[in-house]
Formats: sequence, C-alpha cells, structure tokens
Amino acid sequence: MENSAGPSPRISVRLFGNFEIQRNGATLTATDLGGCKPRHILEILLLNLGTPVSKTQLIDILWGASASEGAVATLESYVSGIRRAIQPGQTKTGPLRTANSGYVLDPQLVDLDLWEFRRLVRSAGQAAPADAYPLLLKALDLSSEPLLGFELAADWADEARTRHSAEKVAAQILAAETAVILDRADEAIRWVQAAIRSEPLNERAWTVLVTTYEQAGLPAEGLSAYDRCRRLFDRDLGCAPGPALQAAHLRLLRQRAEGNSELSEVLAALLYLGEPKRHVLPAAESRRLHENAGRVLDSFLQRMRAAI
Repeated sequence: MENSAGPSPRISVRLFGNFEIQRNGATLTATDLGGCKPRHILEILLLNLGTPVSKTQLIDILWGASASEGAVATLESYVSGIRRAIQPGQTKTGPLRTANSGYVLDPQLVDLDLWEFRRLVRSAGQAAPADAYPLLLKALDLSSEPLLGFELAADWADEARTRHSAEKVAAQILAAETAVILDRADEAIRWVQAAIRSEPLNERAWTVLVTTYEQAGLPAEGLSAYDRCRRLFDRDLGCAPGPALQAAHLRLLRQRAEGNSELSEVLAALLYLGEPKRHVLPAAESRRLHENAGRVLDSFLQRMRAAI
C-alpha cells in the first residue's frame, strides 16, 4: 500500500437507501463521481473495505467476457475520477489507495453504514441484554432501507444483498431473543415475525416465535404459529419441525388445556397413546388405561362430528 503523508481526509458513505458520500461537510451523489461505472467501482471497494481488489477482479466483475483490450486504461481513468471527487489534491493520503495491482479503501478513513451495522451487532452479541438491545435497535434502524437498493441490475449487488439479508435476519432474531429476556414480548414477536417474512424456513425464528407466545401466556397464538410452521416445513422441506419446536408445541397444548377438564382429558389420552411407555405396568392395568384413553377420544370425536 502507498505510504501516506500529510492530513488524511475522511469520508462517510451510505449504502443503505440512497447512495451518498459526505466529505468535508459537502454531500456527493453518484452524479459527482462521473457516472454508473465509477460508482460501481467505489461500491465494490466499499463492500471489500480494507481488502485490496485487483484490477483484474474489478474488470471481471464490471465487464466480464465483454471487457475490451483497453479495459485496464478505462478502469484507471475511472479511478482517477473517483479520487478527484472524494479526495481532491490528496491522491496518496486519501481513503482510496493503490495496492497489490489494484485498489483498496482505508477503513481508518471511511465511515461506512454497513460496517457500522456489523459493529453494532457484534457489540450486542458481547453485551448484557439491557445494553445489547439498544445496540440492536440502532443497527436495525440503520439498515431499515435496502442495501444497494439503487443497483437492481448487478449480480455483485444481488450477492451483497443476499449476504446482508442473512445478517439482518440474525440480528432480528437476536433482538427478539433479547426482548424476551427483557420482558418485552410484543417487541420480540414483531422482530421475529419480520425475520420469518425474510426467511420463512428459518427454524430458529419459528422457535423464538412459538416460545415467546408460550411465555406470554398466549397458547392459542402459539399453537397457530406452530401449525403454520409445520405445514410450511412439510410442504417445502418434506420434514417436521425439530425437537425444540415439538417440545414447545406439547407445552402449549398442556397450557391450552389448563382450566378445561374435557380438553385436559383428551390431551392426557393423546399423550398416553402417543408417548413411549417408560414404565412396565401389569398387563391388566395397561389394558385398562389403554381402553380408557380410547373411550375418551372416541367420545370426544363423536361430539365433534355431531357439532359439525
């Protein structure tokens, strides 16, 4: 990397929502960089902040097989234009440096909203719940708008959005888990529902949702959520929810049955018939319990059919 000398100007860049650069109190937009390609170059370097990206890599990402013989010269011209925009008169001391036959942005001189999102989430993961929750709220607010939402036709931008989506879902689930610890069930449900909308097959998210309903004393809502999860997993994955979700489902059934003697009897019968027998009973006693459970279920089903 080139040696720097003299004052080092900083820039602040926003990749969530509208692309924007702040430099010495001035606001720069994509137009100030000289067009789409210079903006793309800067965005790719921002996504790799602190890691050199070779000229060959940049040309392959930006032009692919259609790159001309003059692609290197064109790339260098674009980079010169970027430098004039973000660090005028400071080619060697600004954020954009030449390194390893390519270019790199110095993370010490760039404030990037994507990096701030990641820093906040990392800090939250190491903090106590009361301290972690505000950090997660700040991170999720920072990323409320799409990453590179203005780059809709670039594969490299799609890949970056996919990676960030997974990071954001993980942050939403962590926020939900933290909110539960802080006795903020409504907020936990809101965060985990947002995670499920992004990743409908995320079992960790469904587990948090169902157990949050359970802890909030909302068995009907929890059972409904479990049923939606079960149907979705069966349709898209061909499997049932895992042990943690099944255990939560069983607890919700028991919770739902409390205070309803008929439902309690039906549940007890289902559990007796469905669960493995852990104790060896005399044959006569086992037969009596089995027959009694059958009668309870038969009576319940007959009443249900009559009510239809």
